[in-house]
Amino acid sequence: MIVLNKIYTKTGDDGETALGNGARVAKHSMRVTAYGTVDEANATVGMARLHAGTELDAALARIQNDLFDLGADLCRPDMERDADAEYPPLRMVKAQVDRLEAEIDAMNSRLEPLRSFILPGGSALAAYLHLCRTISRRAERETVELATMETVNPDAVKYLNRLSDWFFVAARVANDDGRADVLWVPGANR
Repeated sequence: MIVLNKIYTKTGDDGETALGNGARVAKHSMRVTAYGTVDEANATVGMARLHAGTELDAALARIQNDLFDLGADLCRPDMERDADAEYPPLRMVKAQVDRLEAEIDAMNSRLEPLRSFILPGGSALAAYLHLCRTISRRAERETVELATMETVNPDAVKYLNRLSDWFFVAARVANDDGRADVLWVPGANR
């Protein structure tokens, strides 16, 4: 159980923070950057939820919980030592990736194929979902960069890759199943 009695601890005043295993690292480390961007994506999902109907809101709530799981995964290095940990670390699993894929397929089945790139916008919900998409894509890039330096759970990377696709398709659904998508017109303002 998590108990937070005091929010500020002053332990980060020197520019360092604690990871999930207790190790101290610079706040600008790639690991902290990656899970910080996951947190940013989660906050943006919260903004999107203000505009979502019941079904989409429930899916976004599941994603928010997954993003907290993902942050917990990323803040805990040393996957090879998971078996020795006092408490088993929370790791992303294939089932979370599979669920996103199933939801993408279900949403996409009701959309007409794209014949043009689309611009972020349309409805307020679609605009927020596109913002979620771009932030989750940045989190993916940062997590992939982290994986070049340290061990990262492959399911964490896969989840982020599918998540940005999920947001793209959900944004089309939010734009009247793609009928209100804002289409890119190449060279329109020359």
